[in-house]
Amino acid sequence: MYKVFVNDKPIILTDSLKKDNNYRVYIFKDVVVDEILHKLKKSKTKGVNLFCANLEKDWKTFKKNFKVVSAGGGLVLNKNKEILFIYRLDTWDLPKGRIEKGETIEQTAVREVEEECGVKELALVQPLITTYHLFFMNNIQQLKITHWFLMTTNFQERLIPQLEEGITKVEFKNEAKVNEALQNTYANIKLVIDAYKQL
Repeated sequence: MYKVFVNDKPIILTDSLKKDNNYRVYIFKDVVVDEILHKLKKSKTKGVNLFCANLEKDWKTFKKNFKVVSAGGGLVLNKNKEILFIYRLDTWDLPKGRIEKGETIEQTAVREVEEECGVKELALVQPLITTYHLFFMNNIQQLKITHWFLMTTNFQERLIPQLEEGITKVEFKNEAKVNEALQNTYANIKLVIDAYKQL
């Protein structure tokens, strides 16, 4: 299954006929992707299921509709098991960014966390989840594929938000504060937190 968010509304590509939501089901080979996007953006449709006869083949076909951007990000824990959050565009988020030429996705994830938060001494623990979302940039519809990693740090100095990236706050949050932040975050970030909780 692939869950691609459009303004926090999911397009779920699946090869299972079992539904665990109330979204309408479309047959992938019969849909025009632009029409599905239009439905999600312009109507009260909260999400759609696309049934795929061959999930991996249809996923490749789906991706051809977009410019694909690879990114890496981190769910970072300090010694108190608090989670590192950034605040950008009036929304709580986790640090992430695009891969640069010559980098592995792991290197990207560590670099982006360091740059966006001013944190050091990061240790990569394990891959966590991959998330997908669509956005417009320069009039081009792009599919961002973000590879998330669990990380730890013993860093205790002042965190510095990367202001030039629009980040105005960086802070470690305990469980209560995380639950508060989840009321004002993106659907993909909730998936990352859920993946961490399931470890």
